[in-house]
This record gives sequence, structure tokens and C-alpha cells, in this order.
Amino acid sequence: MASSENIDIGFQFVEGLVDQAISYLPSVVGALLVLVIGLWAAGRIKKVAANAMGRTGKIDDTLTGFLSSLIYYGLIALVLITTLGIFGVPTTSFAAIIGAAGLAIGLALQGTLGHVASGVMMLSFRPFDVGDFVEAAGVSGSVKKIGLFTTEIATPDNKMVIVPNGKIFDDVITNYAGYDTRRVDFVFGVSYNDDLDKAMELIASEVSKDARAKKDPEPVIAVDNLGDSSVDIICRVWVDGGDYFPVKWALTKAVKERFDAEGVSIPYPCRSIYMENGGEAA
Repeated sequence: MASSENIDIGFQFVEGLVDQAISYLPSVVGALLVLVIGLWAAGRIKKVAANAMGRTGKIDDTLTGFLSSLIYYGLIALVLITTLGIFGVPTTSFAAIIGAAGLAIGLALQGTLGHVASGVMMLSFRPFDVGDFVEAAGVSGSVKKIGLFTTEIATPDNKMVIVPNGKIFDDVITNYAGYDTRRVDFVFGVSYNDDLDKAMELIASEVSKDARAKKDPEPVIAVDNLGDSSVDIICRVWVDGGDYFPVKWALTKAVKERFDAEGVSIPYPCRSIYMENGGEAA
């Protein structure tokens, strides 16, 4: 008799489990469908977003990968929260927990996240590109790589400098390759005894010989300053950005040699010393 009662209790327990399983079956099937379809859709949306950003040609590959991944993981989080909601988990509390955790992580990594935000801004607005010669965060050199966290710069003597993006974006950025043309400024000092018109004609002659010097805007040659030991003549020449230093070096040498050949002197500072107590002036 007792054995028969135990069997009945066992059947009732199994029937209860089956009823519970049947009652939860729609939720389980719905949750699985949402999970599978949601993961598939998130992957497709990531790919479509990456392709769309790539087709514009204006968004860096690094930024494209970062933004598409950000979209993907955001959609994954939404799918998981929706799946838990189908199972009856209170998603409002879950979302609050995620928000609190995100806030704590953000406060702990605010410096790093600041560099990432600066990297996103730099890759979006492009104050400079790879290969440009820049001065930023107290460092001058050619940009080798722009990442989300740091920017790699090679100094003129080929030292690798890694600069956090936050320091660059918060500072003044000077991009020497930002425009197609640059102005080369020269200052040639001549003696007070020399013919200024002759000196200016010699400078203009050497400038006209260099095909890299642009005619428009035309070069400016003028007397700029009466110094302690020389009359300073300025020469301003516009050139292509890549010709800046070659023209500067070439014209400096050419004008010096032309001055020497034509007898125009380039004075150097001198000082007179007067001796007291009958000493002769030196």
C-alpha cells in the first residue's frame, strides 16, 4: 500500500514538472529565437555599418573598426537584456546594475577613455594625416601612426615618440603640411656701406633662377631693419610644402656666394672697447 502511494506521488511530481516545462516552453522558444536572430542581426548590422563607413573614404580604418565594434557590442547587450526579459528577469534592475558598473569602470578608466575619445575626434576631424610634419604636445616630427590611444611620431633625428592622444588634442597642433604651399622667410644682413639696391637686385636674381620659387604670390624683397651692425633685407618666397627646406638651404647658399662674387659684405657684430687712464681705444 505504501509503495503504491509513493508511486502515485512520483507520478504527480513528474506531471508537475512536465506542466511547468510546458508552461515555460513558449518563453524558452521565444528567448532562443530572440537570441539567435538577435546575434545574427547584430553581426549583419556590424558588417553593413563597416562597409558603409568604408565606402565614404573619409573615415579611417581604425575608427571604422572601433565604431562598428561599438555598434555590435551595444546590440549584443540589447539582445541579452531582451532575452532575460522574456524569461521574466526584471530588466530594469539589470539595466541599473549595468549602468552602475559602467559608471564605476568609466571613473576608474577616465584617463584612458579620455585618450580614446581624443583618438576618435582626431580620426574623425583629421587635424593631420600619417606622413605630415607636425608640432603637438611639445613634440615635432613626422606622424607615423594614429591609433585610438596614442599617436606615433618620428622626430627629425628618427627617434620614435609615443604621445597620448589626450595630450595632443588638448594642446595646440601645428601642421606644417596642412596647406599645399608655404612661405620661406630669409633675412640677409649687409653692411651700411653697401649699395642696398644692388644687394636687393642680387637677391631677386638668385630667386628668379630657382624654378621652385613661385611667381604668384610674387616674392617680397625689402629693407626691414637697421640693426646694430647691419642693414637687414628680408626675402619672402612662396614654394610647395615639400620644397620648403631644399629652397631655404639652396637660396641661402646661392645668395651668400653671389654677395661674395659681387663684393657685397655680410657684416658680423663687432664691439669697441675704450681704455681709461690714457689707454688707447681698441
